[in-house]
Amino acid sequence: MKIQPLGKRVLIRRAKHKTSQGGILLPDTATERPKQGEVIACGNDKELEVKLGDIVLFGSYSGVEVKGEDGDQELLILNEDEILAVIEE
Repeated sequence: MKIQPLGKRVLIRRAKHKTSQGGILLPDTATERPKQGEVIACGNDKELEVKLGDIVLFGSYSGVEVKGEDGDQELLILNEDEILAVIEE
């Protein structure tokens, strides 16, 4: 199943959960979910400010969660105006 966002929407792959300082991977219920991710698909609106591969920040309750092709990936569909910033390295 391929997901293609429409209009001014983008598909984001959430960043991976980080381990604790002791190296223990904490379960989802014990940690706050990452609020950043990578743009992996863009809608067809030519005025989008983000592009494929951008690392972006978004709000805690932004977007609609969907499962990826393998059923394990955490993906979000966001309106572009829900993106707070692009992280540049």
